[in-house]
Amino acid sequence: MHEKSAIVIGAGIVGLAMARSLGERGYKVTVIERNERAVSASIRNFGMIWPVGQPNGKLYERALKSKSTWQQVCKEAKLWSDEVGSLHLAYTDLEQQVMEEIVSANKSIRPVAMLTAEEAIAKSPAVNAANLKGALWSSDEMIVESRVAIQQLPAYLSEKYKTIFHFNTAVTAIDGDKVLAGGKELQAEEIFVCNGAEFETLYPEVFAANHFTKCKLQMMRLVSQPENWRIGPSLCGGLSMIHYKAFEVADSLPQLRVHYESTMPDYIKWGIHVMVSQNGEGELTIGDSHEYGLVHDPFDRQYVNKLIIDYLETFAQFKDWSLAQSWNGIYPKRTNGEVDFIYKVSPHVTIVNGLGGAGMTLSFGLAEEVLGG
Repeated sequence: MHEKSAIVIGAGIVGLAMARSLGERGYKVTVIERNERAVSASIRNFGMIWPVGQPNGKLYERALKSKSTWQQVCKEAKLWSDEVGSLHLAYTDLEQQVMEEIVSANKSIRPVAMLTAEEAIAKSPAVNAANLKGALWSSDEMIVESRVAIQQLPAYLSEKYKTIFHFNTAVTAIDGDKVLAGGKELQAEEIFVCNGAEFETLYPEVFAANHFTKCKLQMMRLVSQPENWRIGPSLCGGLSMIHYKAFEVADSLPQLRVHYESTMPDYIKWGIHVMVSQNGEGELTIGDSHEYGLVHDPFDRQYVNKLIIDYLETFAQFKDWSLAQSWNGIYPKRTNGEVDFIYKVSPHVTIVNGLGGAGMTLSFGLAEEVLGG
């Protein structure tokens, strides 16, 4: 029997998800990554698998498919994960109203509920109780430590599917079913280009014609909390309500947006909404901001980080606020509202890109769809 062959370009989460789905279908898979390990957006994030942000229908189902795959992969690869759920915290009547509308619109579709202030505080010792009105609870969300997971998944895929990885190898050209990389020529029936924000090298004209920009986000990590103190669910402020498509089911959302635009103009200007997740070591990952453009200032704005911390303090309280790290990530983003880009360049070559900031949440599910799963 003929063994089908595939080459995946890029070892970020999209490339790894494609490699896994191809391996599941019996392909002989080779993954080519230009760096010695994945160092871009796939490791510079919250580690959140975040179905609550995805709108009902195809994308919510894709997020749930991804989550179940993450559960399986974490178990088999012995990776840390935590199914903690999420809390969006309301401190004004309008925020609470929007959350109630979201719960009402979703009660037969998702595991969401409106909590009283007391119930929210019982869910997380990190909730700032002052002036708290209530909270939107969702049990769908889980956390992985993306920095560790993305580094360890290649070994897992190699062992389970005999996937071959070539790191430190840049692809310079694709011709038909042949890939030129690191001075070598590799051949496969199917080639998948999963190059994330580095889309200038291969098929730049395709990306230029298909509504692509890049988003820079600033993030920080606080030190491990003392005495194994855990915050429980990931926490979000009301600002997150205007960031995610899923929340557009709320009739009062436009009103809330106008309120933030008039009272928090700098947060709107820098695309800031604020969330926090906790990893297995007890460290807290916080962020983030959103700046759009094809080229970004490589230097972070301390002013933006301060805005993030200031808003975080309105809804969260921690044992130790010491800063361990700050960084920025850059991911590809469609400017036409689309949340993925699956494009057949030629009979052998398919581009899989454009997941915006939802790679961790959607990639495993998307890979299955790309391959007809």
